[in-house]
Amino acid sequence: MFKPSVQVIATTYEGTRAAIETAVPLAKGRGARLTIVVPRIARYELPDDAPADMTDVAADRYRQLIDALEGNGHVQICLCRSIRDLIDRLISAEATVVVGGPSCRWRMSPEERFANQLSRKGYHVVFAATGPCASGRRIALGAAAALAILLSCAHVVFAQAPDMTIQYGGFVDIAYANDFNHPSNHLFRNRGTTPRVDELDVNMAGAYVRKIASESSRWGIEATGQTGQDSKVFGFSATAPNIAGADWLRHLGPTNASYIAPVGSGLTIQGGIFSSLIGYDSLYAKDNLTYTRPWTGDYTPYLMLGANVAYPVTSRLTLTGFVVNGYWHLANANSVPSSGAQIAYKLTDRVTVKETLLYGPHQSETAPKFWRFFSDSIVERKTDTATMAFEYQLGTEDVATAGDPRALWMAAQAPVRWRVQEPWSLTVRPELAWDRDGRWIGGEQSVKALTATVEYRKAYRGAQAIVRGEYRVDDSRGPAGGFFDEVGLTPTQQLFGVAVILTFDGVLSR
Repeated sequence: MFKPSVQVIATTYEGTRAAIETAVPLAKGRGARLTIVVPRIARYELPDDAPADMTDVAADRYRQLIDALEGNGHVQICLCRSIRDLIDRLISAEATVVVGGPSCRWRMSPEERFANQLSRKGYHVVFAATGPCASGRRIALGAAAALAILLSCAHVVFAQAPDMTIQYGGFVDIAYANDFNHPSNHLFRNRGTTPRVDELDVNMAGAYVRKIASESSRWGIEATGQTGQDSKVFGFSATAPNIAGADWLRHLGPTNASYIAPVGSGLTIQGGIFSSLIGYDSLYAKDNLTYTRPWTGDYTPYLMLGANVAYPVTSRLTLTGFVVNGYWHLANANSVPSSGAQIAYKLTDRVTVKETLLYGPHQSETAPKFWRFFSDSIVERKTDTATMAFEYQLGTEDVATAGDPRALWMAAQAPVRWRVQEPWSLTVRPELAWDRDGRWIGGEQSVKALTATVEYRKAYRGAQAIVRGEYRVDDSRGPAGGFFDEVGLTPTQQLFGVAVILTFDGVLSR
């Protein structure tokens, strides 16, 4: 059974770093497994299951780099007798193989020769260049590949010119959601994403280009264009006017510039429109565990407009601070910005904890007593076969015109995803939402929901097809609860939907 995967073959530290920076977004975009293969040459006969020293210093540095890029992968240290042994035993014929190293104008570097050798054998190879060769010496093909591996054993690091790695891609997301209530207006009430039912819709289509900032090339840039039903109302507020230019800004996804300042272990500064630090789910269904988003997603920002600063205190702890124009990035409630902070801590290689706080005004009254306070807490555990998460949100705000106690709302979800057998997976997501005063969802209500999703993924080269079948039931009770049906409102809604998502991702390296 085919398993989509991306494999990095370790060369020098700088070369492997460039390869990981290229491979992490490739693996994310394709939903593939990421493996960093660190070869160790042994001059004696080895059984197939020979153990390796897992305390290797380079392997620890590679794990830290994957964490810093918010990737999900593992490092595999492998003992082998020769280059042929490395290729035959360790490199998957179906994998995208990423090799990093310097690129020479007249004579190929050892890493380039090794990549070309793999390519001639039929492997799909991406070469991540770190700069020009430090030497123009001619080396035989077999010796070149061996030298590339031996350099990784010695952890050689030498000065490199800045690399230029450009990532690009696009996707289209089409779905049909059958609502058993058959509302005449075809609306999923109050929903910012997947808002239409009982019709075939392009919920989202988009394209992106980005250059990730790194220590070897400190400036980064990202631009994303999007359209579809999901792009129409997701960033707006029901209680505040729109910002100037909102009609065209809604067609921009993450679009920003970033810079890694040479401060300590690297201070990353980012400004523009960026993915929200609040919430577990993405605006783009292709990146989520289920097709329809949870209540915790649709009533918190998917994107933010402003600036953020992130600093990795240790390999496991990252602190981030941000200043944004408001709770919703396309709303203009007032001229006072909101601010917040996030603590992300990796308890183990599999468990991550995040706590994000937001504080600022989301109404025309800007006195501090009327500011909104919002907390988002996430615990996630990932293994090769399962992803489990728990998210809890709490918000409160004193509404100037209400004359009542501070508005209060909270919500939680607990999605679990199993890789049943490649390329099949199954996700179940129970969730709760409670808006006591109608300030969050827009009406006083309490909601219970359960979503079950079956997914099939098929990847080929840089393209991927995702097919999801999903059943969802929501129950909304309270003075303003309920969902549309043919004549009015009913407390329960059942949906069965089928979605097809097509994606492609690629890399240009110089």
